[in-house]
Amino acid sequence: MVTGIQSRETGTKAVWEGSLEELRGLVTERAMTGETMLLNMGPHHPSTHGVLRLLLELDGEQIVTCLPDIGFLHTGIEKNIEDKTYEKGVPLTDRMDYLSPMSNNMAFCLAVEKLAEVDVPERARIIRVICLELARIASHMVWLGTHALDMGAMSVFLYCFREREHILRIFEMISGQRMMGSYLRPGGVWRDLPPEFYKAVTDFITYFEPKVDDYEALLTRNPIWLDRTQGVGILEPEVALAWGVTGACLRGSGVNWDVRKAMPYSDYDTYDFDVPLGEHGDVYDRFLCRVQEVRQSVRILKQAMKRLPKKGPFRSDNRKFVPPPRRELGQSMEAVIHHFKLWTHGFDAPDEEVYVSLESPRGEIGCYLHGTGGNKPRRVHFKTPSFMHISALPVMSEGYLLADMIAIIGSVDIVLGDCDR
Repeated sequence: MVTGIQSRETGTKAVWEGSLEELRGLVTERAMTGETMLLNMGPHHPSTHGVLRLLLELDGEQIVTCLPDIGFLHTGIEKNIEDKTYEKGVPLTDRMDYLSPMSNNMAFCLAVEKLAEVDVPERARIIRVICLELARIASHMVWLGTHALDMGAMSVFLYCFREREHILRIFEMISGQRMMGSYLRPGGVWRDLPPEFYKAVTDFITYFEPKVDDYEALLTRNPIWLDRTQGVGILEPEVALAWGVTGACLRGSGVNWDVRKAMPYSDYDTYDFDVPLGEHGDVYDRFLCRVQEVRQSVRILKQAMKRLPKKGPFRSDNRKFVPPPRRELGQSMEAVIHHFKLWTHGFDAPDEEVYVSLESPRGEIGCYLHGTGGNKPRRVHFKTPSFMHISALPVMSEGYLLADMIAIIGSVDIVLGDCDR
């Protein structure tokens, strides 16, 4: 049933796809009588960063309640992976958080490796760290540029996308694709690094580091930026934990939780970096945390590039799980058999359950995997940060102005593909 709630003051209507009784309890009684106005924000609003609909109850310019409405981008990725062999499921993970496909690849690969007990060589682990931190910077560039653009700072948007382009060129160099490269695979990475990779990453680090200073010079002490972000969208630490908030949104509230430190993977415990924390849990603190995260990513990249040897295995040599190199196919019948079996049948994984999580640019992403004993998983499920953070939008927005809603959504850094799986 589609119900139109009409405001007595303005005569405008907001459409609610359900019964009046279902709406009652989600909004105040004042909305039911028309004393406050129900307003649709989205799903095609540029500041909702995708296809997100918010049903806002407004008392003048003040937000009384906020009801997120999701599902406009649902693609059934998890169920599709369940119909694929483990190796062929990797490209589907790229399409979830499409601003950081490497993080999705990594979560799925870690789960497969844990389930099937696949080893990962040290050089491959270093390559993964480099890819993940480059992906973190690229994702934060989209966040910062669009967040600033939402509030009228157009220059920052142009600068951030300029820097992101350098990273996408590096990804294209190693995977053949700018975004959906499926470069991380169970047991390591898809192929070895090209010779020009080393110089490209080193040059990027040298070029990019002073650019962060430029962003801060434009925003951090900008009086308009301060007015729009400080004291807005406050999320208390205990409330953030209760709602399952992670990533910079949680650390902006002062909670020291970073999966790279708390539950290290890919040797992150051997890298020296800090976890930026906020004090007030507002939009401004979430902004500062992510800017400082970018600096820490550069710090990790410098260490990883020093460790990275020019030669060495980039993927496990366990032929039960990893295809043999092409050069072996013309020399070894056993290699041909392994190649044929892995690309037609895949590999079998135990009938057991595993769960792994990692720190994506948006927060903690987890992958639950239940094997069947055969070549396909029985159940695949991702716990994604965007879904959790959209759920917390009502507690972040209540009592603030409609214009503040734009700043709050931008500070949360949601990706709807990450939510509607």
